[in-house]
Amino acid sequence: MLSAKEQSLLDALIPRATTEGVEIVTVEVVGSKKSPTIRVYIDTESGVSFDALSSAQAWINEIMDALDPFPGAYMLEVSSPGIDRPLRTPEHFERFKGEEAVVKTSQPVDGRKAWTGVLQGVSEDATAVVLEVEGEQVSLPLDNIKRAHLKGTINFNS
Repeated sequence: MLSAKEQSLLDALIPRATTEGVEIVTVEVVGSKKSPTIRVYIDTESGVSFDALSSAQAWINEIMDALDPFPGAYMLEVSSPGIDRPLRTPEHFERFKGEEAVVKTSQPVDGRKAWTGVLQGVSEDATAVVLEVEGEQVSLPLDNIKRAHLKGTINFNS
């Protein structure tokens, strides 16, 4: 799911995040090669407040400065995962059982690369994500998942 660069940045951030009580949901590198943007999505047990974002921005920036991941300039964005929360690990897929998710695969499964359904968690051996799509169980191998996120919904009647 992550590029080699994204995985190396994630690996560098996780030890400090653990001591700070922060979960690194995912890391994305987007934009042009000349001035890429590094997006770091964080979460905490109590949610993501402005203070949590500000604090995380400071130590994540220190780590990025030490790593100097790209020659020249880059932008760093630290944010909450939002309602379309990215899903990356087996634990993410388990935690959000019962929620609707959108999953894109690298290679087609049953002739499709895009799936939207209700998360049923992961297989017993944790090698596949199980979705209920149109009343049927679909098993999508984790190593074939290109990108996955919750399908956020907003209820305006509350």
